[in-house]
Amino acid sequence: MSNTCLMGDGPDVTDAPRDADVDTSLMVRAARGDLAAFEQLVRRNQSIAWSLAWRYLSDSSEARDVAQDAFLRIYKAASRYRPIGKFRTYLSRVVTRLCLDRLARKRPEYMGELPAVTDPSRSPEDQAIGAELRSAVRQCLSGLPPNQRVAIVLRQYEGSSYDEIAHILEVSPKAVDSLLQRARSTLRECLAVHREG
Repeated sequence: MSNTCLMGDGPDVTDAPRDADVDTSLMVRAARGDLAAFEQLVRRNQSIAWSLAWRYLSDSSEARDVAQDAFLRIYKAASRYRPIGKFRTYLSRVVTRLCLDRLARKRPEYMGELPAVTDPSRSPEDQAIGAELRSAVRQCLSGLPPNQRVAIVLRQYEGSSYDEIAHILEVSPKAVDSLLQRARSTLRECLAVHREG
């Protein structure tokens, strides 16, 4: 697997629309030893893996390491792959587990703001307010317990269903609902403090 095909530079996903059947087909071919299929699978999903890891870890370099490690682990386990769900859910589960392991070893630190994309149609005041809000959200997210943070990121940023989140976290959908409610409550309180300050 070529290192050049791994990891983009930003959290924005600009790939073509997802086609779960193509990803599953590529993974099945990779499981049979087709390295070209696996490289294509990596190219199709590398920005998703990086973006997910970056949202958990708030560190570009660590996110890149996690995403690469996730693909290496998937490649090493390819012969055991069974297409029982979407490949993206499988990838999210591997990335999430690696991030949770890192978060358990080291309490995440606030690493700055989300990368800003300048919109020429917005005034400097509007852009400053947007940057402040992104910064506040990032700080509040980093303060959540790891499982709550994972649940919020998967639901709000990745658009995962309750069932997908439950599968990734190995909990029930009811537990996911509880995690999301607690996380949203904590985020509301935290953002209220930022607004007042």
